[in-house]
Amino acid sequence: MPSSAGPLGLVRTVTGDISPKSVVASGRGLVFAQNMMYRHSVTVYDRDGNLVTTIPDTVRLSDFGVADRPEPVQGAPVEAAFSPDGKKAYVSNYSMYGPYFGPEGDDDCTPSSGYDNSYLYRIDIETLAIDGAIAVGAVFKYVAVSPDGRWVLASNWCTFDLSVIDVATQQEVQRVAMGPYPRGIVVSPDSRTAYVAMMGGGDIAKVDLTTFGVSWIRGVGRGPRHLVISPDGASLFVTLNSEGRVAKVDTATGAVVAKVSTGQAPRSMDISTDGQHVYVVNYESSTMSKLRTADLGEAQRVETGYHSIGVTYDRTTGAVWVANYTGSIMIFASA
Repeated sequence: MPSSAGPLGLVRTVTGDISPKSVVASGRGLVFAQNMMYRHSVTVYDRDGNLVTTIPDTVRLSDFGVADRPEPVQGAPVEAAFSPDGKKAYVSNYSMYGPYFGPEGDDDCTPSSGYDNSYLYRIDIETLAIDGAIAVGAVFKYVAVSPDGRWVLASNWCTFDLSVIDVATQQEVQRVAMGPYPRGIVVSPDSRTAYVAMMGGGDIAKVDLTTFGVSWIRGVGRGPRHLVISPDGASLFVTLNSEGRVAKVDTATGAVVAKVSTGQAPRSMDISTDGQHVYVVNYESSTMSKLRTADLGEAQRVETGYHSIGVTYDRTTGAVWVANYTGSIMIFASA
């Protein structure tokens, strides 16, 4: 396990035909960048930042059991999550494009807006090709896999719900009502509870993954967007996009134990494997904050590219990758 103690320095900037909305490390030597509808691709890199391949988001849904949809369609890759065994990656698609699908989804929506459901893609890590597509809700934002490998969870922005997919059957087995604008998801280390950031308000939903019942952590702050959890499951860390702050929440009590300002519009974050630091990208400030998990004190702030929006911690190297929506990925490493 690499230490997260040292200061970060920029070691490489990756460019190319990309518009990365997110960047996610597999923990096994690969890093995926999701390039939305602007490039219709997932780009895959080795741990040094070298391009391994580009995976187009074009599929024939009939290849994956949707018999009446044989014509090619495209997605819009937003986020990714890896299975615990590292054999599969799951990718969220904001909207679908082509025959059978209507207008592009929109962030300003309700379940009555009538946008088409999107699809979750499964990518095989050995072949680096899409080998599955599963229908979920409309304007699919975030994806998470439970640590036990049983469930894949999809937050559906416009249908105000959470799709629960059984990994064994590759079928949606539950649709959990949430309320306005669910986005970030994290699952407790024991795989019993999923936490969902409700960006349309100030709360976090708690979903029991045995019963699929929902309870709430109320009043966390305005516009919760992204979540990570400490390795022991005792603390949640939440970006509050509308406040420009990050909150630390005690999972046992639901109490907000600390808040800190990081920059304008904190978006995504990740946590180091040793649990000592969280890394937060501040979209409108074009910076990344490295915060101590113990007290949310800022250990370091670094400049990023314009509109930094995604971040991932590579547990194999301790490097921190930042996705800049304007077309670059920056790799930082401890000095």
